[in-house]
Amino acid sequence: MVAGAFPLAKLLTLGARQLSRPLAARIKAGARASPFFRAYICLPPAQLYHWVEMRAKMRLMGFRGAAVKPLNEEAAAELGAELLGEAIVFGVGGLCLYLEYARQTGQARRREEEQAAALREVGERLERLREELDAMAAAGPEGAGPFGMVLGTEPKGCGGEVHKVEMGPGSWGDGDRA
Repeated sequence: MVAGAFPLAKLLTLGARQLSRPLAARIKAGARASPFFRAYICLPPAQLYHWVEMRAKMRLMGFRGAAVKPLNEEAAAELGAELLGEAIVFGVGGLCLYLEYARQTGQARRREEEQAAALREVGERLERLREELDAMAAAGPEGAGPFGMVLGTEPKGCGGEVHKVEMGPGSWGDGDRA
């Protein structure tokens, strides 16, 4: 799904948003031409938008009880077609945003499931190793440690001698790793 470092999903999202603008323009042109679309789809939202906008402007200027005169049919159809076009572009953008969110959540969920499976596998392997270690300890001579050494004795070849290692400058013992 990735071509190089550029995700294909983002390219498709950008393409969908770019295609929504001509689609909105075509729908706006159809809305202006069709009497049904014009009367029932474009005019009511345009008149409502105009009424809300004018009431807000009048209140800001201090007029309280003034009535709002409705737009004429031609201006309302134009405003309604513009509102419809913007709603389509906004809707396509919102849909693209939702789809990207859903894709990202799906990836995060899959990643978490993979990590949980790997953790379970490591836990199972640790448990098997513990069982093997217990079996080896039980099978060895009494008092034997996990590596076959009898506890309380020295390893072979040591001879009881203590070996001192000198740590000079540039060695790992003085803090600077060379």
